[in-house]
Amino acid sequence: MSNRTQGSKSKVILLALILLVPGFLYIAVNRLGSNQYVSLPVFGEKKLSGEMKRNWGREYPDTIFHTLADLQLVNYNNAKISFPGPDTTISIVHLFFTKDSAFSKLMMENVQALATRFQDNPRIGFYSISVDPAETDASIQQFLKPFKGFEKLHWKIGYQPSADIFDYAKHNLLIDAMVDPADAARFLISNQLVLVDSRKRIRGFYDVSQKGEVDRLEDEVKLLVVEEIRNRPAKIEQQ
Repeated sequence: MSNRTQGSKSKVILLALILLVPGFLYIAVNRLGSNQYVSLPVFGEKKLSGEMKRNWGREYPDTIFHTLADLQLVNYNNAKISFPGPDTTISIVHLFFTKDSAFSKLMMENVQALATRFQDNPRIGFYSISVDPAETDASIQQFLKPFKGFEKLHWKIGYQPSADIFDYAKHNLLIDAMVDPADAARFLISNQLVLVDSRKRIRGFYDVSQKGEVDRLEDEVKLLVVEEIRNRPAKIEQQ
């Protein structure tokens, strides 16, 4: 066989590979592969709706997740606050009470630092909710004096005497809050910050008493922002 013949056959084989391999890989990826993204867990009770959903050509069972009920609060100057935030907003929430100058103050300091770091992103909102039914505008304002500039941040601080915050914390936020059995004027509250996505689902709990948890929250907020944009780009862009 001449060199010319061998060369022609090699060119034909090479051309066939160039034409066929990309198509083969495309079929293999679509049938066998899938895009893998890091995603935060969804906390709380889950159940199947009995329906199927379709995404990127794949069907999967529709799941109903635990979601937060809407809560109306009042802030330090008697303005109304709605929690969770709008459906384009990621929310970080925690509990406090103004008679607590130790742990509640530590929670507020951590939230102020986070809210400052995310102050240029209106998609991320912070909520501090008092559990004290006897809270007033005056007590809130007094408590907030050390936190200079909080009004300029995406940080809402409120209370609601007419709502059972203990029940809301237990059944919605899935964290603990109760009257202190040793002192009815004080309260036992969770030491966790709760991360809530734009669909009102809980995506993380972060214990501020443990080293590194606030940094983990900051990283996972960024991760959730990417997830929100990936899954709901049209809705996010309207913000």
